[in-house]
Amino acid sequence: MGKKQFSVAVAATFLSLVHIVVSVPFIMLHGISAECSDHTNSNFPRLLSNLSGSRGSCVEIGNGKSDSWLMPLTKQVEIVCDKVKQMKELRLGYNIVARSQGNLVARGLIEFCDDGPPVYNYVSLAGPHAGESSVPFCGCYEWCDIADKLMEKNIYSDFVQDHLAPSGYIKIPTDISEYMKSSKYLPKLNNEIPNERNSTYKERFTRLKNLVLIMFQNDTVIVPKESSWFGFYQDGNYTSQPPLLSAQQTKLYTEDWIGLKTLDVAGKVKFVSLPGGHLQIATTDVIKYVVPYLQNQPS
Repeated sequence: MGKKQFSVAVAATFLSLVHIVVSVPFIMLHGISAECSDHTNSNFPRLLSNLSGSRGSCVEIGNGKSDSWLMPLTKQVEIVCDKVKQMKELRLGYNIVARSQGNLVARGLIEFCDDGPPVYNYVSLAGPHAGESSVPFCGCYEWCDIADKLMEKNIYSDFVQDHLAPSGYIKIPTDISEYMKSSKYLPKLNNEIPNERNSTYKERFTRLKNLVLIMFQNDTVIVPKESSWFGFYQDGNYTSQPPLLSAQQTKLYTEDWIGLKTLDVAGKVKFVSLPGGHLQIATTDVIKYVVPYLQNQPS
């Protein structure tokens, strides 16, 4: 083979390598009162895999349903962080799809997990990112008696914060001072506490390639539903029709506490509004708004 032919062959090989398609796996994190083995959460990652061609799985935390209520979110994040670091298929990076409360675990995974593999794309389905103004309904499970008793106590007490997962993101607009002082999860996650803001959390969050925030227009579980877009009530206002701040009107955004503004200005945030109630997403919308961020990408 002559030098020219050799050079052409090398160039062709190089170009073929440049266009190698990398399969990035994904994980799914379920919401409260759910577990990976239930019908919805076992079928959804399978649907996403079939539609995107990427491998994915639901990652369980503890005992699923009961721990989604009774294990504090800080502990849930520690568990999923350890699991992710042990999953060899994720070592080069992965994407996240999260549902409802699972989004607060997902963001904790992104912001708090030291030495974890990189997260590329993050799709949030009905996540209470700016907080929840009321405690979710537990249901008829055997542990709901425990949850109900905890809810009757001061939501910001140490005991409730350590034993009731939703207490970590309950944000009562008329009691912001107590929320900032005693809530053990969301103020840290959102870098809300003055003089305690952690630049590492912001730096990790802004590494995302894409952030997809999906809000459901008739959602009565996430209150206000705009929390799915980082919108929330004004501090001190909680009347029958309290004024709402859009994400872009909050200090979290304008002062860029976690890097949401940085991502948005870079065109990396997708604010998606869908019809229907909590997590009621049509397959056509899954294909349009979720699948593109899980599909294989050129290296």
